[in-house]
Amino acid sequence: MDLPRPELALVPRPRRLSTRSGRLRLDATTRLRVTPGAEPAAALLRTLLTPATGLRLETAADGAFVLAVDPALTGLGDEGYGLTVSSQGALLRAARPAGLLRGVQTVRQLLPYAALSGRPVRGVPWELPAVEITDVPRHAWRGSMLDVARHFQPVSYLRRYVDLLALHKLNVFHLHLTDDQGWRMPVAAHPRLTEVGGRRTESMVGPAGSDRFDGVPHGGAYTRAELRGLVAYAAERGVTVLPETGVPGHVRAALAAHPELGTDPSRRLDVWTHWGVCENVLGTDDHVLDFFRTVLDEVMDVFPSPYVHLGGDECPTTEWERSPAARARAAREGLPGPRALHPWFIARMAEHLVGAGRRPVVWAESGVALPLECTVMSWREPGHARAAAERGHQVVRADHRATYFDYARTHGPQEPPAQPGPVVDLRAVYDVGIVPPTPDPRVAARVLGAQGQLWTEFVRTPEHIEYLTYPRLCALAEQVWDGGSGWLDFTARLAGHRARLDALDVPHAGPPAGVPAPPSVGGLR
Repeated sequence: MDLPRPELALVPRPRRLSTRSGRLRLDATTRLRVTPGAEPAAALLRTLLTPATGLRLETAADGAFVLAVDPALTGLGDEGYGLTVSSQGALLRAARPAGLLRGVQTVRQLLPYAALSGRPVRGVPWELPAVEITDVPRHAWRGSMLDVARHFQPVSYLRRYVDLLALHKLNVFHLHLTDDQGWRMPVAAHPRLTEVGGRRTESMVGPAGSDRFDGVPHGGAYTRAELRGLVAYAAERGVTVLPETGVPGHVRAALAAHPELGTDPSRRLDVWTHWGVCENVLGTDDHVLDFFRTVLDEVMDVFPSPYVHLGGDECPTTEWERSPAARARAAREGLPGPRALHPWFIARMAEHLVGAGRRPVVWAESGVALPLECTVMSWREPGHARAAAERGHQVVRADHRATYFDYARTHGPQEPPAQPGPVVDLRAVYDVGIVPPTPDPRVAARVLGAQGQLWTEFVRTPEHIEYLTYPRLCALAEQVWDGGSGWLDFTARLAGHRARLDALDVPHAGPPAGVPAPPSVGGLR
């Protein structure tokens, strides 16, 4: 199959691209001219191109490949860039260093597809086509969420995950660190969270309600040094790591480590071995609030992200309704009943983050009124996004019908069993609605962007993660960056872009060998 020329297969599509005649050969004589502020982009360009090409791209005052930060280019915003390539040289410019990092990924995609390989490639002329590109993203929030609580992934893989996000000009890596089935976030003040909460005895593999388990213990936790290293690695690629340590539901692993945090401190629980929604929730006494304020302090110490995710969804209130202490707390706070403790708890944690200069992020839930300081991730219903934006919230779209990559990619017989729900095929992702229809431009402006989600109840390996993620995340990246070219144009470019995924050893076409095929169970999460 003949592939389109690389400049005709850029994903996501640049805002404006014009092709010219001529090509620029990159070889052992090629030098970079790097202006002040452009050094990180030059370092990234070398890091990305050297494995396949062997090019050293050393710095010289008269280098023909120029990387420049020019604050006067205000029309490019924080992440836009301009790229001009001719047979005599190349000029990559941006108003901010982040824009240069996006432009580096475009340079990488303009080269022959094999340039993305992690191994030396011989006999390929490393040439850039002559082009004129001006590129500015459509949305500021372009993200992807990976759940490492259900199935742990080593930090070495998380770095590869970041590299793939950066290639597609995504800028938020949402790291889901805690849940009922595992606690991966190190907390020095409370080491039992990872010592006990980071391991479960076995995993469920049977159909819903079957009580069948695989008998294989599973566990893992990160060190502070590993996470700080990941944050730095991501920042070098223009990606912010958004941490999530969820409350007041999805906390069974924390309760296994610290029973005193629950509604019944005398009860002893294990780390949950089931999937779905667990009814165990946090208690509402002051010591519980203080405990999780300490957790958030350590999260903020490791992750400099301006946003911190509090979870906040799928919180059954049955235990609060049965608990005299919880009912008394609701009465003292002037709440109408124990159910109102859900938004009350989130508000207490949000206050702590706001006081520290951070912005809380919360999953949207029906009937849960959140403080306006909370950025809302709308996942259940598209109407939640519009309602939240109309109330004054910042909004990130995460509609499960278009952005949940744990749902099956296709109805095909080779598709591994997946989370029950609609098939989310490539077209469903491409057709994601980001800005809800509204006549009020202020409401539209509150929609920051969108992100993909991969919950890992049935996803254990990096190969399975990437099969489910790509090329669906390519379609989402297209929409949050540009989104204006249409389905036929996108799929034509994707045909070439798949060759880049091949060079990166991403199993995008069909299930890779060894991908487990556990049966589906109930529940969206």
